[in-house]
Amino acid sequence: MRLGIKGAIAAAAGLAGVAALVRVGTDLSSAMGASTTAIVPHAKGSARYRGKRFHNTEPSSQFVTTRSSIVTSLLTRGRLGRPRSPIPLATPLAPAQPAELAVTWYGHSSALIEVDGHRVLTDPVWSHRVSPSRLVGPARLHPTPVGIEALPQIDAVVVSHDHYDHLDKATVMALVRTQRAPFVVPKGIGAHLRHWGVPDDRVIELDWDEQATVGALTLTCTEARHFSGRGLVRNPTLWSSWVIAGPQRTVFFGGDTGYTPRFAEIGRRHGPFDLTLLPVGAYDEHWPDIHMNPEEAVRMHADLNQGESGSGVLVPVHWATFNLAFHPWAEPVTRLLAAAGEVDTKVSVPMPGQRIDVLRPVSQRQWWLRLA
Repeated sequence: MRLGIKGAIAAAAGLAGVAALVRVGTDLSSAMGASTTAIVPHAKGSARYRGKRFHNTEPSSQFVTTRSSIVTSLLTRGRLGRPRSPIPLATPLAPAQPAELAVTWYGHSSALIEVDGHRVLTDPVWSHRVSPSRLVGPARLHPTPVGIEALPQIDAVVVSHDHYDHLDKATVMALVRTQRAPFVVPKGIGAHLRHWGVPDDRVIELDWDEQATVGALTLTCTEARHFSGRGLVRNPTLWSSWVIAGPQRTVFFGGDTGYTPRFAEIGRRHGPFDLTLLPVGAYDEHWPDIHMNPEEAVRMHADLNQGESGSGVLVPVHWATFNLAFHPWAEPVTRLLAAAGEVDTKVSVPMPGQRIDVLRPVSQRQWWLRLA
């Protein structure tokens, strides 16, 4: 049967549409990472792993029912959580030799930490959306300050957990091409990395309280109060915070966590810390167990420094880049500085892309005020 030109065009368009849908489905499946079945061999054996999922030390709800409705919050928030004008970007500086103690914040939880002549990249996410899809999902409120190919050579990549705003397939693949550093991750996340083609010799998986040595650094996987999952299955992989210790300086990276008194134990074992990077945004009354508010971040900093709230420098992360909650855009930092001022905690708030030499501090520019 002859279709004619129009019929042939329609058939070709239909086949192209089907092919496009197949590609979209394949991309989504790949971005979601390894299957639960593939994760199990890497997760079992952990004391935190029971019933094919990981557990917090303290009972923790991912969602708490309150008198206010989350649906109402979603429908009425409008531009809440967005800045009034474009977020300024600093030009990232990368000295030829990493410093004794410095940090460059790229936005959200992505930061380049310099410790005793080494560089450690945390939770790198360079994609426009934090979602398995490139079309839907939370989008960036500011561009990445530097292309991933322009990063200096790093010694290690640490990942706190497998949520899309902390573990991004495209970024991982770019780092595989452009860097030689190992990926140091909590239990189970190695399955995602191997699924994406990361060489096995570049994957180091740790349980809480386990350590890895990279150069002169000791990287310790430490407790956090959170959850995991890139699909409908919750908690198939472990979540963590990180202690990054050099011969002279020690840094704590909080990743993403709710407050827990367990951080005081981390402080007793590994502190005090010269620098803490702690999450301060995306808090809400509906999920108080798994995201800290700014006041809790100040308390956590004191716990990590064995009760000495004035010790070390606190740099806030997990704010400003993605709109993931229902608070005003600048509120995390406004509340953080107010709480820190009451107990003499030293805070430094870099703009995206800005490098801070912790041992040579400069006057703080309150760049966020005109955006609030």
